[in-house]
Amino acid sequence: MTSNSFSRFRLVAFLEGCSFLLFAITMPVKYILKYPTPNYIIGMIHGVLFILYVLLLIQVSVLQKWSIKKIALSFIAALIPFGTFYASKKLYPIENR
Repeated sequence: MTSNSFSRFRLVAFLEGCSFLLFAITMPVKYILKYPTPNYIIGMIHGVLFILYVLLLIQVSVLQKWSIKKIALSFIAALIPFGTFYASKKLYPIENR
């Protein structure tokens, strides 16, 4: 169960990071081309992935007994572009499961 939850968490962290980066494309489309639809779609996807990331973060941190520091850093990583990618490498590499 722990391994499955951890794998799901890493996948959602990657997808959440990718959705965050897609704003680099959709924001210019919204403001320069005056076409907001892609931004709304990516925004909705990103919002759902962020909520899923936080829920899985809670689940995995309880199952793996993470420290408050590691939980806080993992949460902050979701707020920063490229943060979840960095966290995947540094905070929870596959070898340390």
